[in-house]
Amino acid sequence: MSERPKLFEFEGIMLTHIFTDNWEKVKNFKARPDDILIATYPKAGTTWLSEIVDQLYFGEMEGRKPNIPIYERVPFLEICVEGLEKGTDAVESLPTSPRLIKTHLPVQLVPKSFWEQNCRVLYVARNPKDNLVSFYHFDRMNKVQPEAGPWDKYIDKFSSGQLVFGSWYDHVQGWWNKRETYPRMLYLFYEDMNEDLSREISRISSFLGLSPSEKEKERVTGKTKFETMKSNSMADYSTFDMMDQSISPFMRKGTVGDWKNHFTVAQNAEFDEEYKRRMEKSTLAFRMEI
Repeated sequence: MSERPKLFEFEGIMLTHIFTDNWEKVKNFKARPDDILIATYPKAGTTWLSEIVDQLYFGEMEGRKPNIPIYERVPFLEICVEGLEKGTDAVESLPTSPRLIKTHLPVQLVPKSFWEQNCRVLYVARNPKDNLVSFYHFDRMNKVQPEAGPWDKYIDKFSSGQLVFGSWYDHVQGWWNKRETYPRMLYLFYEDMNEDLSREISRISSFLGLSPSEKEKERVTGKTKFETMKSNSMADYSTFDMMDQSISPFMRKGTVGDWKNHFTVAQNAEFDEEYKRRMEKSTLAFRMEI
């Protein structure tokens, strides 16, 4: 696949054909009551949260093959790309139950059956500056994403929602507001996970109705620390040939506050203005550093 896919508007947000080619099947996807949906804006901690949930359920499972990459253990529902099983098919062929399913869809485009079946949903949000930086480096190296282009223009694209899966502002707020009408949802923050992983793993466990022992929680925490995952070929997408990790690694830094190495003083001031304007009516608050 030599040419990068083009962005276009679809159902009110920006997407590429990779996420619309299988749309009928995605839209009509039949969730089961015990399915667990892991939702995020891209580059907000999806793989991290997926690995945590997978480890909590299946980390010690007898007879499970050890080398299954994360994108097979937690399939990406809406993906449809040459050379890879369609996301909907990959979910259907999962051998484990509950099925863990990943999505980047904004809340209004999630298949209705997830709500009708009252599935548990975990959402993780990341502060916009670090999220933007991570997305920028991801778009530079991922051949099935549109070109990143220059950094200064990328900030504008982020602010105007001209990236795959649309506006960060709409995404994080849409999912945040869903909590008011949908109680079976846990809204997590990347910064909290970074600050105290074992505390957040306890919160995730209790939301899922699991009661792991202290020893088991320590095992999961150890397995899902950033440095561990970065050196785990089943978590770092090194087996995924659509990414050129020589440009930028999939697991890059995993820190909070790296945006300071990217934004100029002027860019930061301008971004802060925009952020304040877009978030002033929301009860949602982010930490730009910890």
